[in-house]
Amino acid sequence: MTKHEITSGGTGFEPSVGMTRRRFLNQFGMGMGGIALTQMLGSDTTLAAPHGTLQQLHHAPRAKRVIFLFQSGGPSQMDLFDYKPILNEKHGTELPEEVRMGQRLTAMSGNQASLPLAGSPFKFAQRGKSGIWMSDLLPKTAEIADEICVVKSMHTEAINHGPAVTFVQTGSQFPGRPSVGGWLSYGLGNESDDLPAFVVMVTKDKGGQPLVSRLWGSGFLPSKHQGVRFRSGKDPVLYLSNPSGLDRASRERMLGALNALHQLQLAGGSDPQIETRIAQHELAFRMQASIPEATDLSSEPEHVFKAYGEDARTPGTFAANCLQARRLAERGVRFIQLYHPGWDQHGGLPAGIKRQCQETDQASAALVQDLKQRGLLDDTLVIWGGEFGRTNYCQGKLAGHNFGRDHHPRCYTMWMAGGGIRGGMSYGETDPYGYNIAANAVHIHDLQATILHQLGIDHERLTFKYQGRHFRLTDVHGEVVRDIIS
Repeated sequence: MTKHEITSGGTGFEPSVGMTRRRFLNQFGMGMGGIALTQMLGSDTTLAAPHGTLQQLHHAPRAKRVIFLFQSGGPSQMDLFDYKPILNEKHGTELPEEVRMGQRLTAMSGNQASLPLAGSPFKFAQRGKSGIWMSDLLPKTAEIADEICVVKSMHTEAINHGPAVTFVQTGSQFPGRPSVGGWLSYGLGNESDDLPAFVVMVTKDKGGQPLVSRLWGSGFLPSKHQGVRFRSGKDPVLYLSNPSGLDRASRERMLGALNALHQLQLAGGSDPQIETRIAQHELAFRMQASIPEATDLSSEPEHVFKAYGEDARTPGTFAANCLQARRLAERGVRFIQLYHPGWDQHGGLPAGIKRQCQETDQASAALVQDLKQRGLLDDTLVIWGGEFGRTNYCQGKLAGHNFGRDHHPRCYTMWMAGGGIRGGMSYGETDPYGYNIAANAVHIHDLQATILHQLGIDHERLTFKYQGRHFRLTDVHGEVVRDIIS
């Protein structure tokens, strides 16, 4: 850990130059010295974050962890949450120019001679005591309407998938920046000694836009902060198992010898890369014992599988990943990212979105209910949404109620639950056509600032100096959306 990394939290504590955190703790001792260290880092232990860069949180946190249910491809907000009856009334008529206002379109619909409005073929109703509008595609999400905050005024500058997904995950449209989970690992460290701080799962056997590892990468942060991908099948984490012929005791001796060599190198001065390798080797060894238990869903009772749906019995499905996310949350994983591709419906939207909702609706709602029943929802922030929304007009030729929608970054919907977010709330408004934001706009950086805020972090103060500049997740933008905080 570099001197900058240790002091970036602004705690006033600064070891001598060349002293690493590991060496400092080894010399300091873990008995009375550990108690004294806690006092140095702040008397309010509820604000202490001793395992990460931040020696003390910036304010009292409302959440300890995040589960991000990322719906890759861009779900159509007008067929799920943003009820626009005028589109049904004017189905097939031209998008008014005074609504579009000359805004750019993608290359896929920019050359169309006509932009015919497409109303939703699905029925909408107000759900829960709060009366949040949802379509009949989401019967299970409707049951948790009073637990979630539906944000209808999300917007982004990115109009194509690659930059848009990268923007949501890293705060920049350009590759190379750390992901949200990487920033949280860097700032807060591990809550669990035996599992990674940041875990990623991708629904298996789904098409759609490619999801590449840089989306959960550490960027210019030390590599120990990158997400660890869990897979379905025999080996949930690649290369974690011992090679054939090497038992656990031999592996432990090998790592001990390797650690001794690394310590000899560290004796000559601080080297963050060596410290990262030591930490990763140690965690990997502990994970060999913890991963099999954490990923064994067979121990779950029958009523849990019934709640999440039959798909939860099949490893790698979205439902199984949601159940796995709850298990990881119980075991102290800080940031759990689920990717579910397939929402990019340029054509055949009615059938496609119906299939997507059948795969995700029940499990998403069950996760929120499960967390609440176990007392975890209060300090777990759950987020559902994609990289942008869909257009109110048809891409290509409108054939009755069989149509597709293009990308729409101007306004779209996400929902949040738990972690100090107000439930039973609809926030933000779009115009009657669902094309522009009418009130309470929420930018991607606002969302990211709010996530960090709920975890006790001031997004302007968690930074990393790289190539002469102090970078942060929200770049030079971002405001906490305080209206949705309970």
